[in-house]
Amino acid sequence: MEELIKKIQQDAEKKISEIKDIKELQELKVKILGKKSELSEALKNLKDLSQEERPKIGALVNTARTKLEEKITEMEEKFARKNLEEKLEKEAIDITLPSKKIRRGSEHPLNRVIEEIEDLFTSMGYDVVEGPELETDEFCFERLNLPEGHPARDMQDSFYITDKYLLRTQTSAVQARTMVANEEKSPIRIITLGKTYRREDDATHSHQFNQIEGLVIDRKETKISLADLKGTLEVFMRKMLGDKTELRFRPSYFPFTEPSYEVDVTCFKCGGKGCSLCKQTGWIEVLGSGMVHPNVLKMNGYDPDKYAGFAFGTGIDRLAMFKYGITDMRYLYTNDIKFLKQFDRMDK
Repeated sequence: MEELIKKIQQDAEKKISEIKDIKELQELKVKILGKKSELSEALKNLKDLSQEERPKIGALVNTARTKLEEKITEMEEKFARKNLEEKLEKEAIDITLPSKKIRRGSEHPLNRVIEEIEDLFTSMGYDVVEGPELETDEFCFERLNLPEGHPARDMQDSFYITDKYLLRTQTSAVQARTMVANEEKSPIRIITLGKTYRREDDATHSHQFNQIEGLVIDRKETKISLADLKGTLEVFMRKMLGDKTELRFRPSYFPFTEPSYEVDVTCFKCGGKGCSLCKQTGWIEVLGSGMVHPNVLKMNGYDPDKYAGFAFGTGIDRLAMFKYGITDMRYLYTNDIKFLKQFDRMDK
């Protein structure tokens, strides 16, 4: 029995050394170490041996199996190294060859406009404030003088998540949060920028769009007036649309300001002469503005007899369209490389 085990081991080692590829090795592994191998049969026959021989023969079988497993592992590693070397040689990269040109766009036009706005207003002493996009009905409407059932709510077709939570329809909610958080009643001079959501989708509207809103509040002794609002907006619009831009204020209605004004700018295409873009009027509407409504001050912790201020807001997407001559708002959200790569050139 002892000679038989040695012969099985020697024959198996010889066959392992003659193997040419990993597939043959795996097949041989099953034959010499599997359940039906000669070594496995030898273990099954231990019951026919005497008690003195069983431990000795069992140890020989286990030793032979261990050595064969080691031989097979060595061959597996050898074939693995060989395959890797062949693969590396086959897939070798010539690093001296010129690389493929990577297509790239440029900084997104919305980000360009946002950074330009932030730079302008921070230079004027404003703080940039952010707020949640998932907003409560209280801050999105009620604290802005839009109680439940108010008809002006119908102007904003909203995305409600629950009865009290919705995707904000305007960044004005951040103004209310800023007033509530300002317990010291120190002067407020902020802008807030970010995404807003309404159920709209056409060439000049999108279900998601970006807004900027500004808010200035101080004690009445400082005599904040419409003149301050007008001066601020003139600086803002001329920075964004050109030094020759003129503004026109038209009385309007917004629940959170009183008096309220729509602000038009001279058409950037025709310079106010009249064209198809401005429908021959020479003006394009861009902003909503006004003095902060006394009810809004009161609901957010300010005494309207002691405090006053102004607010304004506009769509960043529309400013980008005007600034760069973009004809369809939806282009801003397609991430088309052909569309995006032109803006580096435009700002030079």
